[in-house]
Parts: sequence; C-alpha cells; structure tokens
Amino acid sequence: MEATRTFGVNTWVWTSPLTDGRLAELAPRIREWGFDVVELPVENIGDWDPARTAKLLDSLGLSATVVVAMGPGRELVAADRATVTRTQYFLRQAADVAAAVSSPVVAGPVYASVGRTWRMTGEERRSCYEQLRENLAPVVEHARGAGLTVAVEPLNRYETSVVNTVGQTLDALDGLPPEGCGVALDVYHMNIEEKDVPAAVRQAGDRIAHVQVCGNDRGAPGADHLDWPGILAALDDTGYGGPLVIESFTGDNETIATAASIWRPLAPSQDAIAADGLSFLTGVSPGPHRTP
Repeated sequence: MEATRTFGVNTWVWTSPLTDGRLAELAPRIREWGFDVVELPVENIGDWDPARTAKLLDSLGLSATVVVAMGPGRELVAADRATVTRTQYFLRQAADVAAAVSSPVVAGPVYASVGRTWRMTGEERRSCYEQLRENLAPVVEHARGAGLTVAVEPLNRYETSVVNTVGQTLDALDGLPPEGCGVALDVYHMNIEEKDVPAAVRQAGDRIAHVQVCGNDRGAPGADHLDWPGILAALDDTGYGGPLVIESFTGDNETIATAASIWRPLAPSQDAIAADGLSFLTGVSPGPHRTP
C-alpha cells in the first residue's frame, strides 16, 4: 500500500555546524521549495537553540527530524567506561533536543565514531553487539520516555566496521524494544553494502524508523543509477510513513568535507541538490504531497 510521502532535507547540504542564524536563512527557502521537514544535525549541544528553532519551524509549517554527529571520542563499544558514559550523556542530551523540536527520532550511527574501524572475528562481533545493546539500552529508555525512537544507521565499510548492512543492524538491535529503537536507512551506504537495495529495505521491514536519500555519489536523488521506483515500492511494502530526507554535504567546510569525502561539486549548486532532488522524488512518488 502506498503511503502519503513527506520530504525533508538536512542542513548539512549547506552548512556545518548549524547555527540559529544559518537556520533562519535556510528554513524559509526550504519551505518555499516545497519540503515538509528540516533535518537538524546535532554536532555539539548548544550549536543551535531548540526553543528558538521550534518556534521558527512552526511559523513556517515545517516539521523537524534530528540526527547526531558521532565525532572522535563518541563510542558505545570497544571503549573505556568513561568514554561510554560521556557518549550516553551526549545521546540523552540529543534526545532531549529532538523532543524539544518535536522530532520523532534521534538518528545516526550512535554506536561509534565515524571513521573508526577495526577487524573482528565472529565471536568478537557477537561480543561487540552485546556491548552495544547493553550501552544503548539506557539511551533508548530515555528516548522512549521523551516519545522518541533511536534510529540506528548502518554505514559503509570505510566509515565503520560495526554495522554495515541491514542484517547486521537487526542482529545488533535484537532484544532492544522496537517501539524505542529502530533502523535508519541511508541509500548512499546501502548502495555500497547491500546486494539488493529494495530487498534490504523489505528486510528492515517494520523496524524502519528513518530514511535518508541522495544520489549514489551524494548528489541529488535521480541524477544517479539507483533504482528509485524499486526502493520506493519496497518502502511502501513495509508501511513506512516517515519522511524521505535528502542528506548530502557541503565541501565548503573543511572538517565535514574531509569526514564525508566531498572532494568535488556534486551538483551545479548546493541548492540544486535539494531542489532538483525534491522535484525528482515528487515526480517518482505519485500520490498526495503537500505543496507550498
């Protein structure tokens, strides 16, 4: 059954870190293009003000989703207790920020810092996943209390060795409550790691809590080789009713360009990634959609 689709865009397309000033500039343009949702990255608590943001988005008729940046030292596995405790505290704070802007999720690779990789035997991986469940459980409980779902995102092999596929993510989350902990799908990573992207979407099924989209090169959806009709049909089959959020990055910020490996322009402009991507997605997604 085909769901009514809503569409969002992550402010990382234009800026990092997000600030109140930049959001005030971007949000009206995002709404004018016809998006329903603004995705708000939490790199560090306090970069932007949740109360001010909630008021701004409400005035524009926009909703919010929240994602976290897992920089160096943010680890829930293969780390000392002090590091895990600091990471849990950050994730609980991020959940509070998400609740303040009425985001239904706090999403991201919450298990380890991006770019940290190491080899694991099968037994070591099982132990890693046990540790992840143990250390993520109090964060999930905190998020549930705030009415949120923690959406755990598998990344490609170059950015993590913890979870790369939907199957691994489902294994890692087995035993955590589905109503408080789900899977965040990002088609960029899925294109690298999954043998069949629509099949992997169906495998995630009712544990899908969040979906991010972009071209296979991080450019605009549609300017690529991905099977978008197949991906969207698979999402419909799962009953996913959340937004499709365009996530890409700007090469203008040295830190984020290096972290996301943005070495060249991915579209004629950053605006084009958003506007052209939305135009494509609404065209390939027949059915009701709010217009500006």
